[in-house]
Amino acid sequence: MSQASEADGRGLPEYVTRRPGGFYRSVNPSTKLAIAALEVVAAFAVPGWPVPITILAVVFATAVAARRLRGLIVVALAASPIVGSILLINLFLLPGASDPIVRIGPLAPTWTGLSFGLQTVVRLFAFSAAIALVYLTTAIDDLLADLARRGLGRRAVFVVGAAVQMVPRTVERAAEIVDAQRARGLDTEGRFWRRARGVLPLAAPVVFGALTEVEDRTMALEARAFSAPGRQTLLRVPVDRAADRVVRWAAVVALVAIIGLRIVGRLG
Repeated sequence: MSQASEADGRGLPEYVTRRPGGFYRSVNPSTKLAIAALEVVAAFAVPGWPVPITILAVVFATAVAARRLRGLIVVALAASPIVGSILLINLFLLPGASDPIVRIGPLAPTWTGLSFGLQTVVRLFAFSAAIALVYLTTAIDDLLADLARRGLGRRAVFVVGAAVQMVPRTVERAAEIVDAQRARGLDTEGRFWRRARGVLPLAAPVVFGALTEVEDRTMALEARAFSAPGRQTLLRVPVDRAADRVVRWAAVVALVAIIGLRIVGRLG
């Protein structure tokens, strides 16, 4: 009898016994974190174009296979304003660049600035995509349970979980507040000055709601003996197969090797 079947036999709820399925989603969360860390460090530590472009291709191919491409595209669109500003700044204001493409009055975009800006953009996309893929393919409770099993303290686990869940929960709360304020007659559409006038009635409830939620969550945790001494008992532990351990340690070794080579100057 399988572990899941034995758990079902003991009457445990479904959220304890379920196992993630699908390509890459069934990989151990710590293994995904190790792979993402390797991709992030390699994207910034290894000079040239091939490595960050390869990382982007691998991440997007994995997202397609895991049916998470839409979420990855949303992350890329969210990062586009920062990416655009980085490209423009390097294109026009890169120090030491002396090969102008064309002169536009006092401004002179350069080929060196364009090349450096594009490389920076590719590295930034590789960084954000690698991190986003872990979030899009990993259940939060699986990640926290795996971190707790590996010895991370309960307070640190709580901080990680709160940080990961902060953005989607804030977006959800903001949408609820917008709907409530519109029902009360607040104009949140139209010209810019009307939208600007409606920022304060929206921002204040979001902030105060977040503080209230933190207080409620703290009281709920304390009621469940969050600060009590002793070792936690985990009802749900993510599967950690031999293949996961091999890939995880290979990623850690490669990560250390890249950092070491970068420190001694062997990577340019």
